[in-house]
Amino acid sequence: MMTPGRLVFAILLACLLVGHGAVARADDKKAQGEERLEALVNQAVTGNPEMLASEEQWRMSVARARQAGVLEDPMLMLRIQNALIRDPLDFGRDAMTAKVIGISQKLPFFGKRDLMREEAGLAAEAERWAVEERRLELRRMVKETWYQIYLVDRSLETVRESAVLLDDLVRQAESMYAVGRAGQQEVFQAQLERSKMEEMRIGLEQKRRSLTATLNTLAFRPPDTAIPPIARIALRPPLLAAADLERLALDRRPALKALQARIDKGRAGEQLAQKESSPDFTVSLEYMQREPVADMRGDDMYAAQLSFNLPIQQDWRQAKVAEMQAARRMAIQELAALQNQIRRAISDGLAQLERSRKLALLYEQGMLAQAGGAAEAAMAGYRTDTATFAEVLAGRMNLFNAEREYHGAVAEHQMQLAVLENVVGAPLPLAR
Repeated sequence: MMTPGRLVFAILLACLLVGHGAVARADDKKAQGEERLEALVNQAVTGNPEMLASEEQWRMSVARARQAGVLEDPMLMLRIQNALIRDPLDFGRDAMTAKVIGISQKLPFFGKRDLMREEAGLAAEAERWAVEERRLELRRMVKETWYQIYLVDRSLETVRESAVLLDDLVRQAESMYAVGRAGQQEVFQAQLERSKMEEMRIGLEQKRRSLTATLNTLAFRPPDTAIPPIARIALRPPLLAAADLERLALDRRPALKALQARIDKGRAGEQLAQKESSPDFTVSLEYMQREPVADMRGDDMYAAQLSFNLPIQQDWRQAKVAEMQAARRMAIQELAALQNQIRRAISDGLAQLERSRKLALLYEQGMLAQAGGAAEAAMAGYRTDTATFAEVLAGRMNLFNAEREYHGAVAEHQMQLAVLENVVGAPLPLAR
């Protein structure tokens, strides 16, 4: 026979095992939810048509960069020189008649080709970072939509639970009305609140379908692809302070790298525009074949030539230099503005995260239990005629609103975390 002490120990052990199993199942659901979210993100950044179009645009700029600085095709020249008009095909009647073949090549001034290649390469690099910035933005959009669906799922849970409680309240009001302890208006009021819950459920289900279609479209899946209910989320604040996040953003944010590439491109373009004041050269070489005439041997001849343009039209060249200087200065100011925006966004994002985390903890550690206790106390008092129907209804609505506010704070925290990751340009280390 089991002693009372052993019986208590066995009960406690069973409770611990059941609790551990429930926690393990909850952790598994959370892990599965994170894996599903990451899979959707990866599917979006690799399969979204707009993303693929951006990648093709970058490949176009890479191919364009390979064209920069390439020499123009050489010119081949064939000529009959000093032929007689009265006998144009007789090349042996005059010693000056010659058949000429020549080749010429245009050569840009020293350094121009290198600057052309550098400018085009930097343009391609800026485009590559722009693609990474679009990929980062797409990740944020997927995550924000995911957490909006999470909020709808939790709201649907709250609405269903509240509907069950209101059903109990309707039955209670009807029973008390039947024995003359409650007025008919109380029954109608309970039924009205129950109908409002049904209306809210219909609206939330429609909103979930819309968000599901949006998320599937971002991931380039059929819009009606089912997304199972998202498990509850445990809040995990970021471990890095504002200064650390700023340094991480300066090192990782693609938009900053794109602007830096544009600054360097503007510098190369300015140097190239300045070199337009230097002439380009054309080198040519000709071979002339002559036939012997009478006592003349008809020696073959050659000609070599170096020609260059005279860069005397300076107005457009100076305007080109001014254009490149303005483009570089504009990129510098845009970089400074973006850095300033990042600092402000990090500071604001951390404040928003802290606010939503504290608000969620406030509801989780006190307000939910308090609202639930007040609702139960009002219901118990209503059964014993120590509380009015209005107090019971107010208690239920307060509990309903508290649960919605709690889940809203959790969803806001996660969406703000996605925004902050977008601002920094990299996933953030989070507390365990």
